[in-house]
Amino acid sequence: MRIARFTTGGDPMFGIVQEKDGQDMVYGLAGDPLYTEIRPSGTIVPLDDVRLLAPVIPRSKVVCVGRNYAEHAAELGNDVPEQALLFLKPNTAVIGPGEPVMMPGYTEELSLEAELAVVIKSLAKDLTPEQVSAHILGFTCANDLTARDAQREEKQWFRAKAFDTSCPIGPWIETDLDPTDLAIMSAVDGQSAQQGSTADMLRAVPELIAEISRVVTLLPGDLVLTGTPAGVRTVDPGSTMDVTIEGIGTLSNPVHRR
Repeated sequence: MRIARFTTGGDPMFGIVQEKDGQDMVYGLAGDPLYTEIRPSGTIVPLDDVRLLAPVIPRSKVVCVGRNYAEHAAELGNDVPEQALLFLKPNTAVIGPGEPVMMPGYTEELSLEAELAVVIKSLAKDLTPEQVSAHILGFTCANDLTARDAQREEKQWFRAKAFDTSCPIGPWIETDLDPTDLAIMSAVDGQSAQQGSTADMLRAVPELIAEISRVVTLLPGDLVLTGTPAGVRTVDPGSTMDVTIEGIGTLSNPVHRR
């Protein structure tokens, strides 16, 4: 099931994206599927006639995992961490498909990072890996934008990772997906950048979520970004970035200078 958040010009609403007679349609839902049972609202519109929004706005946090692919760690000259390298993005970093990433004035080296994002559906604390799947609503594409020059200049990554618009997600949440071996790719203006697989993660989704839940309580709507494969590259204002994950789809965002 693909859960989208969208607008037709009015207030945002949630919907299920399904194909009917060869055309993708959006079937509106009454309420937020994170907190209410899935019930149709009666709204049915073609996907082409809606504007997709970020499929979830975390009420609490975005937890990110650094250096979870060995080749990515190596390409930046970093060692693989002995324990998961965790950092946070605020919910003000989250934007949806098609929305512009606003490149901060303090960076000249903005880098894209294609990542599989996990959407948490229920409170999760001190989980075992075997318990994790029961706390996952689904998965979406994410782009962990990084001001690489700012990241090199200071030990804390706040300026590098947490700026407004630094976390595009979408196009929707896919609830029926096995995350163990998915192709994950990125491109800039149609030119391929990253090509990897979630099978190359040093820590798979169940282990990651369990480890994070021992540090912080994960709440409904929280996002966990699971790391990026090798091939990251810088992007310039005026370019368009694509993040594509097998079984989910493609997330596209333009880059503007703030």
